[in-house]
Amino acid sequence: MQDPAIICLMGATATGKTELAVEIAKRFPVELISVDSALIYRDMNIGTAKPDLQTLEVAPHFLIDIIDPAEKYSAWDFVNDTRQLITQINQRGHTPLLVGGTMMYYHALEQGLNQLPEANAEIRARLDAEAKAIGWEAMHLKLAKIDIETANRVKPGDSQRIQRALEVFEISGEPLSTLQSKESTGYRGSRLKILLQAVDRALLHQRIEKRFHVMLEQDFIEEVEQLKGRGDLDLSMPSMRCVGYRQAWQYLDNELSREEMINTAIAATRQLAKRQITWLRKQPEKNAFDCLNYNKDAIFKLLNESL
Repeated sequence: MQDPAIICLMGATATGKTELAVEIAKRFPVELISVDSALIYRDMNIGTAKPDLQTLEVAPHFLIDIIDPAEKYSAWDFVNDTRQLITQINQRGHTPLLVGGTMMYYHALEQGLNQLPEANAEIRARLDAEAKAIGWEAMHLKLAKIDIETANRVKPGDSQRIQRALEVFEISGEPLSTLQSKESTGYRGSRLKILLQAVDRALLHQRIEKRFHVMLEQDFIEEVEQLKGRGDLDLSMPSMRCVGYRQAWQYLDNELSREEMINTAIAATRQLAKRQITWLRKQPEKNAFDCLNYNKDAIFKLLNESL
């Protein structure tokens, strides 16, 4: 059975996806679904560049502010929630417009989750560093706490399999044994992909840097301080691993100076953008527009022809 048609508005961080999505929502019968693993968290507004209340009143987004920062939300959760929303939106006679930059979510929806997530060099490096500090036997015990089934199959000295199981859990939020037992088909509906691409990488870097300084002016540090003060959050949680939050937390712990915090947060955001751009470059059948210089009328014409 064919799935409903959807529109995917994709792009790296700071390419202006939200602004364009709002313009589209004003002109076309669409409903917006956020594809952003940071916007799902409540009370994380400034550092995630979450659309403000005025914007959300004009163009409501599904899957924003849906869980507490102490809770987990996996790619499986996203696929299940998004499929339900797509069906509901379609039944209302509207077209779902998916907007955001979490490429793992797009991939999970499009390809299904019967395949395990690809390796993540950043996570692997962090796990290696942790193993160097505490040893692989301790890492095996850590695995047993989250996935006893896999831990029972893997020897305490098998560093490669222990690392992979821990990596899969970090990426997906699900134990490896659980993912291996599940099946999920890819999306069978038609997809119009609109990509805001960074033709001039240097200008995108400038936008990233400017945006982070604006966040600081908007009291981002105070936002992290309030989260930190709750007492039930720590840097091992997915919410606090969001770009910028980890660095601000380390600054509040006096592990980084203010200048170091700013530089490392901006650098981490640029690395995120680089990974997003690499993934997007491989996307087939995309309609690409320069994020810094595009003609809205051309995009609107494309939508008119598709809807």
